[in-house]
Order: sequence, then C-alpha cells, then structure tokens
Amino acid sequence: MWKEFVMSVSKEHHFRDPATTFEISQIQKELNVVDLPDELAGLLNETNGVFDHWNCPLIWSTTQILKDNLFFRNFEDYKDMYMPFENLLFFSDAGNGDLFFYAIVKNGTIEKTDIYVWNHEDDSRTWVAASLKHFMEGWMTGKIGV
Repeated sequence: MWKEFVMSVSKEHHFRDPATTFEISQIQKELNVVDLPDELAGLLNETNGVFDHWNCPLIWSTTQILKDNLFFRNFEDYKDMYMPFENLLFFSDAGNGDLFFYAIVKNGTIEKTDIYVWNHEDDSRTWVAASLKHFMEGWMTGKIGV
C-alpha cells in the first residue's frame, strides 16, 4: 500500500526491505513508546524507510529513527538550549536541521496521527499535516515546506 502510494505521487523514490519486528520493537522499547502509530508501523513493515535518488530519506529507517531520537534526548548541550525531546518521535527531516515528529503523550502513547515540525533555530513545534500520508504527499509535491 505505502509503496504504491509513494509511486503514485513521485517516481523519484525507492524502498528498502521491510523492517523486522525486532527493529520496530527496539524503537518502542528504547524510546518508551507503547505503540508506533499504525500508519508508521505499516510503512516500516513494507519498507525500512523511503529514499530519493540521492539516498536522502523522506522517511527514516528504523536505525535512524532510533539513533537520532536517542541523540536529541541525551545530548547534554541541548538540555539547556531546547525544550525536552522525550515527548517527540522524530521520523524525518527537512534537510535544514528541522525535524518532523509525532507527539508522544505522558504515558508513552501516540494518540493522534498529526505530524509536526520542530524548528531547530527557535525550538518551535508546529503542526504540518493530519497524517503520515498527508505529510508525505505534501512534502513530495512541495505543498508542505519549512
């Protein structure tokens, strides 16, 4: 479903083998997320990230999701510069330092499919799309920008 959707919007992206159950469970365990949103889990079960011709990710791989989220949550210098990152699940970037995320509520759940962008310059967190599908389509077509 996700591969067909991406290809219907843009022929400039390619896919990887699906993420394993272990890789997805590691994200949940290490980042204290009860369940990934169904749409993100579904995409990762089809392809472990979505990439353009230059191998820049539209959607990060499970490895990058885990690595980058842990970095932002644990980098000591950021603790004085930015609001906490524990309630954000980053899954994509704009290529300029800004990151896209789902909001995590206090009990470790992600209750909404809304997508937000974190601005690295002013630490703002702004809504950009109602779902992963809307985000991907908007980003690929240029209707969403930062």
